[in-house]
Amino acid sequence: QVQLVESGGGLVQAGGSLRLACAASGRTFRTYTMGWFRQAPGKEREFVAGVNWSSTFYADSVKGRFTISRDNAKNRVYLQMNGLEPEDTAVYYCAARDGSMWSTSEHEYDYWGQGTQVTVSS
Repeated sequence: QVQLVESGGGLVQAGGSLRLACAASGRTFRTYTMGWFRQAPGKEREFVAGVNWSSTFYADSVKGRFTISRDNAKNRVYLQMNGLEPEDTAVYYCAARDGSMWSTSEHEYDYWGQGTQVTVSS
């Protein structure tokens, strides 16, 4: 069982930056593929970025602006968001799936955090 808690959301002006963090419980954190998803009002939840043991992967909409990283010693995964746009406004969720196979489908992830709100003003 893995419990995930996100932090770092907030209100920022367009062009600004935020760093989200996800704290994970459990001794096997390093074996999980971690992902960030987001859900804007009235829209479906969508994949943002993911990291497994050796690779990172991103949605096209955030490539070059967002960076995902993990610290296995601290059971943490981070999402550095630069060049934020109003279209990035959403609730951001941290998710985990067992194993190294990465996926952009929310249905492939087993554990979820409660979400953190990111609002980008124009």
